[in-house]
Amino acid sequence: MAPISFQLYSARNAPPGTDVLKTLADVGYTNVETYRPNYEDAEGFRKALDAAGLTARSGHFDLALAEENFARVVELCRILGIETVVIPYLLPEVRPQDAAGWREIGQRLAELSAECADEGLRLAWHNHDFEFLALADGSYPIEHILTEGVLWEADLAWIARAGADPAEWLERYGARLVSVHVKDIAPAGENLDEDGWADVGTGTVDWATLWPIAVQAGASLMIAEHDKPSDFARFARVSADKMRELAAANA
Repeated sequence: MAPISFQLYSARNAPPGTDVLKTLADVGYTNVETYRPNYEDAEGFRKALDAAGLTARSGHFDLALAEENFARVVELCRILGIETVVIPYLLPEVRPQDAAGWREIGQRLAELSAECADEGLRLAWHNHDFEFLALADGSYPIEHILTEGVLWEADLAWIARAGADPAEWLERYGARLVSVHVKDIAPAGENLDEDGWADVGTGTVDWATLWPIAVQAGASLMIAEHDKPSDFARFARVSADKMRELAAANA
């Protein structure tokens, strides 16, 4: 069974002094996914992970850092025990506008993937919605991103927000799937203070259908995420309960 994991970006607004890792461990998470602030004192963060009984098998790293200082990315992975380097995002101002530009991004990722493989690591791309919006030639950015050797961390709620069918894309690229962000979308007009996102199992994403497709495709991590929870601890608890229910139903 894939570990119940948590993207630490979801806890960035936790109240000062909150022991985020202990809170996560107490409600049943066994793994976390790291992001930029966790690398400021990597050695200290590793000690905190160990104290909480948590692992960090994947981490988000900026594309610029991975390309310009790959040695540092490898060093951080060694310290924290990260196995999968995930490139999570491109700012709007640097996103290509045509297929040729996205093919170049795919080639850069393929080169990074080869470098990662030489270090015993895997490289994956984490999607948002823009990768599933058609380009002028009818192709989609995700088709150019997932080149040979590039794995996929699927954020299925962002696919739904793009107006696409997450199940169809899972079926198409299941062989590239390494992990899934388990996220939910509130019904229209609800949770506006949380940018329309919801705790896992309380929204409109059909996780009863999508979870088994993802696991059967080979997702090794199922990672709870909420881009703007009003209460991090509530989101963590409710989502962990639902994820355990989904995992048990598909064991």
